[in-house]
Amino acid sequence: MNNPKIIVALDYAEAKNAIDLAARLEPALCRLKVGKELFTVAGPALVEQLMRRGFEIFLDLKFHDIPNTTSQACKAASALGVWMINVHALGGRKMMEAAKEAVAVSSRPPKLIAVTVLTSMTKEDLNELGVLASPADIVLRLAQLAYASGLDGVVCSAQEAALLRQHFGNEFCLVTPGIRPLNIVSNDQARVMTPRAAIDQGANYLVIGRPITHADDPLLMLKNITQQIADQ
Repeated sequence: MNNPKIIVALDYAEAKNAIDLAARLEPALCRLKVGKELFTVAGPALVEQLMRRGFEIFLDLKFHDIPNTTSQACKAASALGVWMINVHALGGRKMMEAAKEAVAVSSRPPKLIAVTVLTSMTKEDLNELGVLASPADIVLRLAQLAYASGLDGVVCSAQEAALLRQHFGNEFCLVTPGIRPLNIVSNDQARVMTPRAAIDQGANYLVIGRPITHADDPLLMLKNITQQIADQ
């Protein structure tokens, strides 16, 4: 079964741009991520349209609420038939367990993962919030909670991937944003890594946005990154 490792982030403000990009990519080479801005603008209809084109969708809405509300949101997301959804680990064990129960009853349960620490956040950002541990320590603590709650994996920086792989084994899914091919600027991501390095550190899937979406030839860039991942 084809299992592309690249998830292209459709960080657009309108559906047309997302559809136009999808038309230039190949479902065999990538999955697509629909986040809060695009989903708020275009809603489930866009998700369904992308799936009709053959793409599997990571619905990146980071549900974070009381257990019942999160449970119902996850149930609604599952009904769309998406490949992956996420919650925020800071919602705690009860919330994550409720989310897991909600997706488990779906006819095609999506992968359910938890956000740990946003890749835009540095140690200084955490300190300002009163969190005095390092990003890696917080990521590990939240990942342990997600694992204990029965989730399939976590979103984490590639810089923490090796640590988490060591703790949780090969079955725990690690999704890593902040991926930048060589010679590509980091933009607003603070903790970044190249595609090949992230895979070597234990990442299962790489979320890549602007290096592909802003490329003159997005499909060529996608193919180049796919080759970088394959090269040993």
